[in-house]
Amino acid sequence: MKIALLIIGGIVVLFILYSFFMARKMRKSPAVADSDKIKILNDKNFQLQIKKGITLVDFWAPWCMPCKMMGPVLNELAENDELGATVAKLNVDENQSTAAKYGVRGIPTSILFKNGKEVNRFVGVKPAQFFEKHIKSA
Repeated sequence: MKIALLIIGGIVVLFILYSFFMARKMRKSPAVADSDKIKILNDKNFQLQIKKGITLVDFWAPWCMPCKMMGPVLNELAENDELGATVAKLNVDENQSTAAKYGVRGIPTSILFKNGKEVNRFVGVKPAQFFEKHIKSA
């Protein structure tokens, strides 16, 4: 019985150490550079950019680790010309009024717009195929 508890305790300690190491490594990792095809939005140009067509807007912040994980996904979507959608990003720290207007409370939040109207909302990190499916059905 004592040996089983020691083994379980050791596994828990190793898991905690591994989690701490990975979180530290992630904090130090640089963000992926944005594709040239990703539109950078702000409070002033937001409505104009989402007005026509299908637009996927990523609400993010530079300090958000899951937001950094979305970088490659957004780049892949922006580079996919077959989707026929615009991919855009809005920094919630610098554009708080737009984030508040759309009720963004957690990040990353991605909102899919069609002709200026919200079609769908996604919270958290999702793969490119997930977004492709929703963009095609919009």
